[in-house]
Amino acid sequence: MYQVVRKLFFTDCQCAEDASKTYDDLFAKLDTNKDGKVDVSELKAGLAAMGIKTGKGAAQKIVSSGDKDKDDGLDFNEFSNYLKEHEKKLRLTFKSLDKNNDGRIDFLEIKQSLADLGMDISKDEAQKILNSIDVDGTMTLDWNEWREHFLFNTATNLQEIIHYWKHSTVLDIGDSLSIPDEFTEEEKTTGMWWKQLSAGAMAGAVSRTGTAPLDRMKVFMQVHSTKSNKISLVGGFKQMLKEGGVASLWRGNGINVLKIAPETAIKFMAYEKFKKMLSSEPGKVKTHERFMAGSLAGATAQTVIYPMELMKTRLTLRKTGQYTGMLDCAKKILRKEGVKAFYKGYVPNLIGIIPYAGIDLAVYESLKNFWLARYAKDSANPGILVLLGCGTLSSTCGQLASYPLALIRTRMQAQASLEGSEQMPMNLMVKKILQKEGFFGLYRGILPNFMKVIPAVSISYVVYEHMKSNLGIQK
Repeated sequence: MYQVVRKLFFTDCQCAEDASKTYDDLFAKLDTNKDGKVDVSELKAGLAAMGIKTGKGAAQKIVSSGDKDKDDGLDFNEFSNYLKEHEKKLRLTFKSLDKNNDGRIDFLEIKQSLADLGMDISKDEAQKILNSIDVDGTMTLDWNEWREHFLFNTATNLQEIIHYWKHSTVLDIGDSLSIPDEFTEEEKTTGMWWKQLSAGAMAGAVSRTGTAPLDRMKVFMQVHSTKSNKISLVGGFKQMLKEGGVASLWRGNGINVLKIAPETAIKFMAYEKFKKMLSSEPGKVKTHERFMAGSLAGATAQTVIYPMELMKTRLTLRKTGQYTGMLDCAKKILRKEGVKAFYKGYVPNLIGIIPYAGIDLAVYESLKNFWLARYAKDSANPGILVLLGCGTLSSTCGQLASYPLALIRTRMQAQASLEGSEQMPMNLMVKKILQKEGFFGLYRGILPNFMKVIPAVSISYVVYEHMKSNLGIQK
């Protein structure tokens, strides 16, 4: 079958006449009902009959990409144009991977190419990727093998790994301390990066709005719940509804959503700058350099938008009539407490970035490498459940590690707005909580925090997919 496919599709002659005849023969084989166009079902059935493996949904993607007149099928011109353009992209990808320009790709070149894009994989994992494409058993890939394997697949295995395993902005569980996404040079030059960031921001906005009552309950318990004043979930919600009605459950959500856009933009720009500054070799970013750049970018973004963080806490905890809105809240804080008040709790917030980002990255990389080593066979795509599971688990682990610092930050932000509350620095507050409430006093509000993770991730994913479709982002 391999020789038949090779003979049918590819010859060593690269002239336009031979290429056109090859495409013509292929089109005739695929157009089974002879109506002058190839639709999704014909393409899928025809390729399967010829023994050509394609990824899930590849036939639909090929037709959608090449169908310029939107008639749900490809005529000969559309079909041949798609193949010519796709071959050009494959040639560029092949050349970029062939580091020593010997016309062949080995597993070390695969490993190096992924490292250049900020993804560290082991030699065994690189070998496994190569083996899935290598037909003649030479342990290297020539241009014909590469072209045959990928002509009817819309992404290469290397591109798939980067595409599928990016720690995506789709996951928004309320905290913004994770390391920003990696974008390939192609995504940066085509402007795809801002579309992905916009889709992620919109997903985060809808997700935060959907889980705002649980977020308010978390903040409420962090500040007011103690050993002597235990607040249950049901009791807390009853108290909120009695004091301010149903609408009070969304207090503080407006500013929580509003801060997504500036924080995302600042973090992305700062991350790109810090990566260039910290990378030991131009264009290559190692995992520890990525962690450092991500942490510094997070710190930069938090420093700029921190006054909004403080206002979010104050607005979330406010009583009916205390503030008329965001502007009124800012004016009252400035008048009563001065400019410094906008940075209360800044230190524990800054320190919290390191355990959150570090553990989030380490857990995600470990889970990704484990899956690639154990289960990656024909494709690097693990499926949406595995991806969401890995992302959720890594973010939750990061949150668990940094939660005590988040609680200290929230209490310091709220201090001045609480009647009779003692103003104290971070070290004394930690000491007081440990003395009076024990270690678990640092985890007040963790239950509603974890309860909102699954709905937050689910909402984020659904909205992100819709935004991707609306913005024309390829899946």
